[in-house]
Amino acid sequence: MAQGTITRKLAAILYADVAGYSRLTGADEEGTHRTLDAYLDVFTASIKSHDGRVVHYAGDAVLAEFTSVVAALTSAAAVQRELEARNRDHPDDRKLRFRIGINLGEVIVDRDDIYGDGVNIAARLEGLSEPGGICISGSVHDQVKGKLDLAFEDLGEQTVKNIAVPVRVWRWLPDSPVASPGIGVSTEPLTLPDKPSIAVLPFANLSGDPEQEYFADGIAEDIITALSNVQSFFVIARNSSFTYKGKAVDMKRVGRELGVHYVLEGSVRKSGNRVRVTAQLIEAASGNHVWADRYDGALDDIFDLQDEITASVVGAIEPQLLRAEVQRVRQKRPESLDAYDYTLRGLAHMNKLNPEDTAEGLRLFRKAIEVDANYARAYVCASWTYRRQVQLRGMVLSDEDKAECIRLAQAGLKADNTDPYVLWQAGATAAFVEGDFDAAILYIDRSLSINANSTRAWLASGSVRCCVGDPETAIEDADRAIRLSPLDTAIWVAYGVLATAHLQLADYEEAAAWARKSVREHAYNAPAHHVLAACCAHLERTEEAAAAVTRSLELDPAMTIPRLKAIYPVSGYRNLDGFLDGLRKAGVPG
Repeated sequence: MAQGTITRKLAAILYADVAGYSRLTGADEEGTHRTLDAYLDVFTASIKSHDGRVVHYAGDAVLAEFTSVVAALTSAAAVQRELEARNRDHPDDRKLRFRIGINLGEVIVDRDDIYGDGVNIAARLEGLSEPGGICISGSVHDQVKGKLDLAFEDLGEQTVKNIAVPVRVWRWLPDSPVASPGIGVSTEPLTLPDKPSIAVLPFANLSGDPEQEYFADGIAEDIITALSNVQSFFVIARNSSFTYKGKAVDMKRVGRELGVHYVLEGSVRKSGNRVRVTAQLIEAASGNHVWADRYDGALDDIFDLQDEITASVVGAIEPQLLRAEVQRVRQKRPESLDAYDYTLRGLAHMNKLNPEDTAEGLRLFRKAIEVDANYARAYVCASWTYRRQVQLRGMVLSDEDKAECIRLAQAGLKADNTDPYVLWQAGATAAFVEGDFDAAILYIDRSLSINANSTRAWLASGSVRCCVGDPETAIEDADRAIRLSPLDTAIWVAYGVLATAHLQLADYEEAAAWARKSVREHAYNAPAHHVLAACCAHLERTEEAAAAVTRSLELDPAMTIPRLKAIYPVSGYRNLDGFLDGLRKAGVPG
């Protein structure tokens, strides 16, 4: 900033602080610190997912800014609901609750920090809030009228410290489904977010047993929480979607009123000790069904069943929404595309695996970066196009291409190192391009700690575990991925991981069966052909082994045993000698 120049801007400011933090640390310093650390992660994820920025943390306080008042308030309400759910596991005297204040005002910008009355008023509003509550200024209230289904109470004008003019204050009423004067459900359709948006309606209890109502509500609430951890989704909070409980609803109307592309609905039916849960994902604008499934289980451990259903639904929704979003974006005119749209189009080409589509994917990802130089996912997807040539086709990247692949992955991490998608992609690049498996496992494990329902992250984990000679964990990871999303377009990766893992366990029959499934799903998968060839040779299936070698040589005519060892990360394989001996028997030059 030039000397003597003051830069100002208008921003929505969120200020949060823990109520009674000194008392909590005095009673249990280490436990409180651990809880605070976890809760600050919730803040960070929510702020970033609502396109906000954490300006700084100061002990137990958070200062963040948003370009949208609606986004700031939606983020704050989501955080308070999530933290309230987490606090249920703590006794009353150990619950860690934040107060939140939100103001819309002008701030002074100095490097990456912000100052001024706009920030000071947000801090004073935080002091007026109840633990677990939110207070907003009159300027915020004026901007969100008719845009959010949140209820507020008018506290009138309040005189606050170091602010010359009294501030009009409104207090959030989290338990009230009825909006107070000035804030209600808009009769006009809300502007749809620029990423997949979803509302989860309360699941219907069809059991005829009122005691099962809590189970049905619990499933819907858990799904909302889990989906909220997927940063690529915009998820409507529980208090809004549960206003439809017990009502016959029109999905198109729900989409208009809540401003979402998709609606998830379901039902619970209990019979004896068995329970059946159904779920279906609907495109709100058309009313078309995108996906549906059902889950059956015993009530012996109802909470384990609830967790299993939640994981399965969330794991299935992510790839289904991606497919639906790709179709939606394809209908947009090229001149209306933004970074998100270009990236989606690129991903559609990446699903086809061939070199031509991979090149087109790279072109689209670079277009996304041109449009938005801070869009982290575009960078890691561009990195993926280089990595794929190594993983699937055995290409040796030039020094220039290898450096570019690594640069793109690191740029994605720099843009957003909390996005689980970015983390697992960066981990895969670390493993298969840099050969840094420790970094790969660190990134992928961090990704799964944020979103444990990501099929792709589990597949990345399984692939890397194979490289380090841990086939047992690789099998667990691949099984988890298949269970989460059995119809995923990347299911061939899971089959390939299982094939490689069973090969390392010298179970050639099982490995061959999985390799066969993998190449049947996608014939461009050279490593699966290698596994199939080696296993069939050990099993004395000479013709099938020769056919697999022929196909692998079509993908890479220069393939030899030394070349395979130099290109693919097989040096850490358990039973590596068995793998290589099988390839020699199958006819791979050696």
